[in-house]
Amino acid sequence: MYETKYQRAASVSEAAEMMAAAENAKFLAGGHTLIPTMKQRLAAPDTLIDLRHVEEMKGISVDGRSVRIGAATPHAEVAASAELAAVCPGITSMAAHIGDPHVRNMGTIGGSIANNDPAADYPSAMLALDATIHTNKREIAAGDFFAGMFETALEEDEIVTAVSFEAPDNSAYSKFPNPASLYAMAGAFVAKFGDAVRVGVTGAGADGVFRWQDAEEALSADFSAGALDGLSVSADDMLSDLHGSAEYRANLVKVMAKRAVAAAG
Repeated sequence: MYETKYQRAASVSEAAEMMAAAENAKFLAGGHTLIPTMKQRLAAPDTLIDLRHVEEMKGISVDGRSVRIGAATPHAEVAASAELAAVCPGITSMAAHIGDPHVRNMGTIGGSIANNDPAADYPSAMLALDATIHTNKREIAAGDFFAGMFETALEEDEIVTAVSFEAPDNSAYSKFPNPASLYAMAGAFVAKFGDAVRVGVTGAGADGVFRWQDAEEALSADFSAGALDGLSVSADDMLSDLHGSAEYRANLVKVMAKRAVAAAG
């Protein structure tokens, strides 16, 4: 067993100072990926810097249709926000179906997007909502933030502090969960802004989260599930593993997108 120090940051600036002082530190948000990775000896940080108690990184703000969610806000709080549900029901419904109650009360939106697990739910929402990712150093458009499976534009010492977006006219998320982990084997978040539609897909792409642009074009012309009938997703770009083949996931993407459109109404 290797030795690991645990430090609890009280502010974003203190967390940054702790990171600068450590030789090989990792930020800890919900810990649902980092801790299992450490147990498997695939990661061995000398210091864990806990961000879950940084008050300036918590909370949900809705001003008209402008939304800001602190990075340390747990999934359960997002799911329970009536104010957020009134302007963007897609994201509250999505948060309500992440993992189990323990995961929803411990996991955070910031940890989810910073880790960019290929089967995580939030990255698809960030792409579909054209969100801005706020860090202690800068603001990054979601389209520039996600850089591939488990890869983001974050620097080693950069901290996600919040996400913000303008609420769409309609939104919904649908996923086919792995029956054991409840991670998405394929999930689609659909957001309609006037005549424009954005579709974020998670759980299926070989390179992680992506936008399904053919579906966006079809839905921008006709916002109905039937508009996707003639489309298909290339299996060449899909994940294939013991849970489902690339062809299976390609079909799931279309099915989940149609369900999300129907739910968005």
